[in-house]
Amino acid sequence: MVWTDICAFEDLVENSGICALLNGQQVAVFLLELQGEPQIYAVGNYDPVGKANVLSRGILGSVGEQIVVASPLYKQHFDLTTGQCVEQPEVVIPVYGVKLQQGRLWLNAEQQNQQASAA
Repeated sequence: MVWTDICAFEDLVENSGICALLNGQQVAVFLLELQGEPQIYAVGNYDPVGKANVLSRGILGSVGEQIVVASPLYKQHFDLTTGQCVEQPEVVIPVYGVKLQQGRLWLNAEQQNQQASAA
């Protein structure tokens, strides 16, 4: 696996998203506090329904047990752990592995779509 140093942990905005470049691709990175623990998720920033790089500006929430980001364009919900669109299950966005190491956020350059969360 190839890991890329993206930013310092303190650069993340709690309960919000930032956009980062990973090998020339835009990635939306989210920091959430879940049950008192910080959780970080990274997904592709491109909304395939709205056809624009906007997901880092989306609204975070949940649909049932799924932690999601709602696209700011047409409000589709994308699961942050699987990349699957709740309303259109055939639509899937990339999910990337994340890790914290010595106060820095690292992203796995290979698309994961299985494991996206790190504490």
